[in-house]
Amino acid sequence: MLQYAAIILIVLGLYGLLTQRNVIKIIISLNIMEIGLNLFIISVGYFKDGLAPIFTSATPANPSFVDPLPQALVLTAIVIGVGTTALGLALARKIYQKYGTFELDEMGEN
Repeated sequence: MLQYAAIILIVLGLYGLLTQRNVIKIIISLNIMEIGLNLFIISVGYFKDGLAPIFTSATPANPSFVDPLPQALVLTAIVIGVGTTALGLALARKIYQKYGTFELDEMGEN
């Protein structure tokens, strides 16, 4: 069920990227798509009744561990996403200072 929600978020973000002409809305659409992708990657490594991959004295003889690699990849993707968002917002600020608008259609007129 979580995978369907992640796919819906990815498609919603892609729709926003393709249809919006406002720089801020494009950045928000990228963030929505990123969240959907992160949820999808996390859901791939999860299964019901899986244990955290930590060995202790209470660990059963044949444990079923949840895969930690998708979690590590998502942590890296979150850091990259924050950097991308910061760069996009800085560029949007410079665009606004130069053109006085966030609309892509109105930028060529000045």
